[in-house]
Amino acid sequence: MRLGDIPFSDYVREVLPRTAELWAGRRDFASYVAQTQEIARCGYGRRNFTTVGFYDGDTLVASIKRYARTLQFGVQRLRAVGIGAVFTPPQFRGRGYASAMLASVMDEARLQGCDLAYLFSDIRPEFYRELGFVVLPSRAISTRSDGLSKSRVEVRLLEESDWSGIRRCYDLGDRVRAWGFVRTPLVWDWIRLRMRHGSEHPVGVQTNLVVRRGRATAAYVLGLRAPEHDAYILDEYGFADTEAALLVAPLLRAAAGDLRRITGWAPPEGARDILGKTSLRKRKDAIFMAAPLSRAGQKWLTVASAPRAGDGVWSFDHI
Repeated sequence: MRLGDIPFSDYVREVLPRTAELWAGRRDFASYVAQTQEIARCGYGRRNFTTVGFYDGDTLVASIKRYARTLQFGVQRLRAVGIGAVFTPPQFRGRGYASAMLASVMDEARLQGCDLAYLFSDIRPEFYRELGFVVLPSRAISTRSDGLSKSRVEVRLLEESDWSGIRRCYDLGDRVRAWGFVRTPLVWDWIRLRMRHGSEHPVGVQTNLVVRRGRATAAYVLGLRAPEHDAYILDEYGFADTEAALLVAPLLRAAAGDLRRITGWAPPEGARDILGKTSLRKRKDAIFMAAPLSRAGQKWLTVASAPRAGDGVWSFDHI
């Protein structure tokens, strides 16, 4: 048995037809293939994304998508390997192939100097626990939109010229958190590509808003209006400083409009406080899990998994 990269043409032929039902979402199969190919060919994908297979002889018996990311932890930068789309064809299940594949991926990453492995589990987190993964805070928020600030602000739809300001807001927020994923320009391009694909949500219409101070972006919210759920589904927000933080609530109220609720993943620790009182519940899917591969990775995991630790990722960190 061996681990090896799967040429993308083979991945399209052997894997995607079987995983479309699980992960294509509202996309038809042709769009699912084309968008997966776009991710593989974008700047981030060429450097940091691979499709990996586990072979028994010449037979592909399991597969994953593998992502490279960097995590900021205090003054340290940790190398992380992200694992997504773990899949074993039905005829090969129950033989331990997925476990052996993941153990091989983690061993390889450890030898290459990675500090941690992470994933988002939709089913059977206990399977990953057996391989050394730890469940990290993974919660969702809900709050009534009419309970948010009624302050009047001049709201604008997100334009192309706003992205550099959004990046600055994110970086400023990242500095005050205990840890977070680093977003290079390539990572931002990858996130924007996924937003254009609309692959992260089964329903909703993109509604991304900003508030500017002069020519600078003071605050932003990214998400979707979903009348089907009477909710604005929040993906992310950011702000330039403590004064600009007061703009987020009226921005969210404007994004929701006549919709009753704001929902989404709980914002990372520190960012959530500006919303005031919200209800929190554990997510039943996309459960964030990580396994240490080095001493530095273990130190980070101890902090990230502490009983009082807050959520650490935005939904755009999902893979």
